[in-house]
Amino acid sequence: MNIPDGILCSKTHEWVLEEGNLVSVGLTDWAVEQLGDIVFVELPEVNSKFSKDEVFATIESVKAASEIYMPVAGEVVEVNENLINSPELINEDPFSSWLVKIKSEDFQQDSQGLLEYTDYRDEVQ
Repeated sequence: MNIPDGILCSKTHEWVLEEGNLVSVGLTDWAVEQLGDIVFVELPEVNSKFSKDEVFATIESVKAASEIYMPVAGEVVEVNENLINSPELINEDPFSSWLVKIKSEDFQQDSQGLLEYTDYRDEVQ
């Protein structure tokens, strides 16, 4: 599994990666391991706006349904349509299977409190 440089993780198990003026948001490998086989993903509409820590998506696995929280505030500019018909892609590679891309309102401020990947993994082990 390839973990991108600069990835930050929330304590609710989402990851963010700032790419220019957009931020990709996905689910961490640890969360995916806990969920098991993902069978359904409900993603928001493009142009939806979310506050930090607001529920923006739902993921269902063979084990449970989970709400997914927005780690930084922003407006959805793109959703990963591939996941609608093939949610199992998240199991295959959580870090290339982003859920949404957002235009962040204040990434520097909102990313305070997010953990670098190695610190996140230490915390969840």
